[in-house]
Amino acid sequence: MIEKFLSQTEFTSQEDFIRNLRINIPENFNFGYDIVDAWAEEEPDKKALLWTNDKGECIQFTFSDLRKYTDMTAAYFQSLGIGRGDKVMLILKRRYEFWFSVIALHKIGAVAIPATHLLTKKDIVYRCEAASIKMIVAAGESVILGHIADALPECPTLEKIVSAGPEYPEGFEDFHKGIGNAPEFKKPETVNANSDIMLMYFTSGTTGEPKMVAHDFTYPLGHIVTARYWHNLHKDSLHFTIADTGWAKATWGKIYGQMIAGANIFVYDHEKFTPADILQKIHDYRITSLCAPPTIYRFLIREDISKYDLSSLEYCTTAGEALNYSVYETFKRITGISLMEGFGQTETTLTLGTFPWMQPKPGSMGVPNPQYEIDLLKPDGRRAEDGEQGQIVIRTGKGKPVGLFKEYYRDPEMTLKSWHDDVYYTGDVAWRDEDGYYWFVGRADDVIKSSGYRIGPFEVESALMTHPAVVECAITGVPDEIRGQVVKATIILAEEYRKKAGPELVKELQDHVKRVTAPYKYPRVIEFVEELPKTISGKIRRAEIRDKDK
Repeated sequence: MIEKFLSQTEFTSQEDFIRNLRINIPENFNFGYDIVDAWAEEEPDKKALLWTNDKGECIQFTFSDLRKYTDMTAAYFQSLGIGRGDKVMLILKRRYEFWFSVIALHKIGAVAIPATHLLTKKDIVYRCEAASIKMIVAAGESVILGHIADALPECPTLEKIVSAGPEYPEGFEDFHKGIGNAPEFKKPETVNANSDIMLMYFTSGTTGEPKMVAHDFTYPLGHIVTARYWHNLHKDSLHFTIADTGWAKATWGKIYGQMIAGANIFVYDHEKFTPADILQKIHDYRITSLCAPPTIYRFLIREDISKYDLSSLEYCTTAGEALNYSVYETFKRITGISLMEGFGQTETTLTLGTFPWMQPKPGSMGVPNPQYEIDLLKPDGRRAEDGEQGQIVIRTGKGKPVGLFKEYYRDPEMTLKSWHDDVYYTGDVAWRDEDGYYWFVGRADDVIKSSGYRIGPFEVESALMTHPAVVECAITGVPDEIRGQVVKATIILAEEYRKKAGPELVKELQDHVKRVTAPYKYPRVIEFVEELPKTISGKIRRAEIRDKDK
């Protein structure tokens, strides 16, 4: 399948990758027809989606199955009045109905808006108003359905609400009855143009209300690199990305690139994350490829891994935060596998990565994906030299790279602020070493300026997290008359250290940071707290901490 979209599919070096990666974009590309249905036509029995849950259920869907069920779902959605350009929010957790629904929406040219089950009534009302959402399809659980029902009177554009079960309160359509009774699906005469909006995500909103990141119908092709050349997938892979479908990480690891590469996607639908359960799934199902944030790997290596057979694992990737060297080394010692890091945003596909032909540097995001022309810019617009910090930008003078977002929906001012003069400003600060590897520093708004130094919260947080007393922490700058700002650490302590909170532990943590990273970065102010302010996606709201300290 990949051969249809790439002029060259195998690469031996980064130079080869840069020189010869070319993604060919068909006119009016549609993932539902050009990938799912095409696989079903070529290899109907090819495994596509292996769905399991914490109740012992297991269903293997082939591409032929997906064509059948997505056609049924598309016909059902059409019967509910959904057509090209209509906005549909999907709150389906890790339910297999998510894959039925999102591919069906692609097939009718509608706009899918995946969302987390953690949304409250207020969040749902905001999203419905901001995007003119016409229908919501949700997992049929009382809390989720209750918030939707409460929001309905304040959402005038919302015409249909659908439950995937097991609960079906009054006013909710029954998803499974609906697809079972739907008429035969008829493909619309005109489904989409490449420039139409296919997918939208509401970002976390760490500094304000969530933005609507809109992707066009070519977006899945951008994830060819994510899946084939970062996850290193092949047609016999069984790939497991640990992510809920409400977040963009799911489109990175649980559908587009993986299906284009012909991999079988493993899904574990569970209520509570338990490291032992993840290891058991790898053992039981012979999973070959795993992608998870470093925090997950930290939990996995704390288990007694000798109880599990992980020999099926061929390749493992990680993103979302800096990888601690000790986690990298421990995981490699146990499994023989090097964790390969990557970086990107909701607005992009993989922009920086550690690719199979490269030697990883633990803690580094890797090197640029050739799809994107990456640069680092200083605040004055000067290009950062090796070793200098700068904001990661994507140059678009040669055209919009496949995978880069279309716009912030209904917010031209925000779009222009982030993307102007043929440069998209990511808002993330990094530095580049002499080998061309990039190292994350922090969000541009979060970088601390103290006594002439620019200190990224990420590296100080990473240093603190290597101390056993620290469960979670946030690094911010607080005003200081002499230094301009000083580093502050807001810390949640491990249970066994809470009684020790005091000057001695503060000094111990400060000395620990001085040993792990450059001494000037140590936190001069430390506050112990019970919880940290966070967005709905779990990202720390450092701005809220800074506001409190003004």
